[in-house]
Amino acid sequence: MCEHSPLAGKTGCPETAQTVFDSAHRQPPAIEELVQLWRYRDLVAQLVIRNIKARYKRSVLGVVWTMLNPLLMMAVLSLVLHGLFGLRVPNYSAYLLAGLLLWQFFAQATLASTSEIVWGASLVKRIYVPRTAFAVAAVGNGLVNLALSLVPLALIMAVLGIPVGRAALTIPVSVLLTAMFTLGVALFVSSVAVYFADFMEIYQVALTAWMYLTPVIYPIDIVPERYRWLFKLNPMCHLVDIFRAPIHMNALPAMESLCAAAGASVLVLLLGWLFFTRNSDEIAYRA
Repeated sequence: MCEHSPLAGKTGCPETAQTVFDSAHRQPPAIEELVQLWRYRDLVAQLVIRNIKARYKRSVLGVVWTMLNPLLMMAVLSLVLHGLFGLRVPNYSAYLLAGLLLWQFFAQATLASTSEIVWGASLVKRIYVPRTAFAVAAVGNGLVNLALSLVPLALIMAVLGIPVGRAALTIPVSVLLTAMFTLGVALFVSSVAVYFADFMEIYQVALTAWMYLTPVIYPIDIVPERYRWLFKLNPMCHLVDIFRAPIHMNALPAMESLCAAAGASVLVLLLGWLFFTRNSDEIAYRA
């Protein structure tokens, strides 16, 4: 029996506060996901830490391998390709290593993001987690590995006598733009991969072709003039160029390449984010 009180309603019982959820007034999925990603930023940090620990936990060389691996690749490719491109490109070892480091970051992060999202699908089915957190964590892990890989690059520059000038201050800008582009591609690839299981095999083949269509191991001036405009439609061509310019030539990136890289990175990230968040509710049940 409810007693009379100032809080009593018409029925004589106290009124209880009710929360009404109106799905018609939800924010757009892209904005809602961005807000939730910021709220779960600690989770993203923990995922990055987990990936780093898992990578080096059972490795004999540990962090050293992250620095040694690109050096070994550079040594092998330099021996094979020096006769072809070494005479055209001064300090070819630094030229090659800079391109390889940025390409490996892009390729490994896009592949890892799909694995992270598939792994996180079982977690998302039980509790709420922003789906983009797994892709962002994969890119964040790639940035850590890239930072470690800059150590052997600095050693190669010192051996070759390449000076480090003010142009090196633009390196964080090129890395940021590449991270944005990588995240956009990773979100798109992950979205498609959970629907089509064979897509990752196709993507890995496409990555190999994409690398050879990007001036990573060769200078773009060996491409006939009439075909160079096709290569410049490739965003990674500009991203590699603006990353390598201050490292290899101690020069500021060309404004044309910088603008093209910035425009492509923003556009791809926006499209990838919109595509992923539009389908994110189904990803947990299909992965």
